[in-house]
Amino acid sequence: MKTILVTGGSGFIGTNLCIRLLNEGNRVLCLDNNYTGRTENIAHLFSCKNFIFIEHDICNPFHWDEKIDQIYNLACPASPPAYQGMHAIETTKTCVLGALNMLELAKAHNAVILQASTSEVYGDPLESPQKESYSGNVNPIGVRSCYDEGKRCAESLFFDYHRLYGVNIKIVRIFNTYGPFMNPNDGRVVSNFICQALSGKALTVYGDGRQTRSFCYIDDLIDVLIKTINSPKSFTGPLNAGNPAEFSVKELAECIIDKIGGTICYKDLPQDDPRQRKPDISLAMSALDWQPKISLDEGLDKTIAYLKTQIHLFNNRN
Repeated sequence: MKTILVTGGSGFIGTNLCIRLLNEGNRVLCLDNNYTGRTENIAHLFSCKNFIFIEHDICNPFHWDEKIDQIYNLACPASPPAYQGMHAIETTKTCVLGALNMLELAKAHNAVILQASTSEVYGDPLESPQKESYSGNVNPIGVRSCYDEGKRCAESLFFDYHRLYGVNIKIVRIFNTYGPFMNPNDGRVVSNFICQALSGKALTVYGDGRQTRSFCYIDDLIDVLIKTINSPKSFTGPLNAGNPAEFSVKELAECIIDKIGGTICYKDLPQDDPRQRKPDISLAMSALDWQPKISLDEGLDKTIAYLKTQIHLFNNRN
């Protein structure tokens, strides 16, 4: 049995990861300050003897007396409404100080540590699909830069700890992911569209809707995260994790309208909103024998079923 620490463990990806790790027979330490995570996501796990929830902000050092085998560093707001404006500084601190604290913990325990990075490190890309070798086109002073540059700095710290101290690191650049345990109010496009449609509201499309995204269902993402952290020490990444099937935002809205009903309303495009997102997953396919299996159509049906149970939260806050 491995002891595995998951920071950001009560968030969307973290909850799904904790469930999978427990089902595979591991002991899971779930660490979260519940800024964007939700205790109700993991409440059903409290009765599991191998699950421990610890309320903690990783901007502060964390110590654990018993051996930790693996660390998944997922903690960070991941939707624009959560990391822009008043919370921008906290986002940068979580990316940078949090990475430092988790790397120190990994070094002390000789644990393998995985950094949940993001496709946002590519900014508004000038090439498509995006390969891991692409250095990106990021605005370092824009309203999204706290997240984009924070994640880029975290990647830099991970490689410095690997080079200087031999820490066993893994970096995964996560593209748009969706599925059960999404927060209905987190501002991400899939949950926004589904909740707006379920509430009888028009789906808000920014710009003309021709900007593209690649949507990966959560189960596929969890598969590649686990494959990556268990890969040989020589394999560090960075690794793109996403679905290379590319859809325009308008196409996504139309797909959800076909399933639920509704109309589209258009608003101005936000500052620094990327025009394209499409991962090149050649490395994941060759090194880990991984590629996504779940289609957008199937994934949306599962996500709609989940968000129907959560729609009261969306309606109560809008």
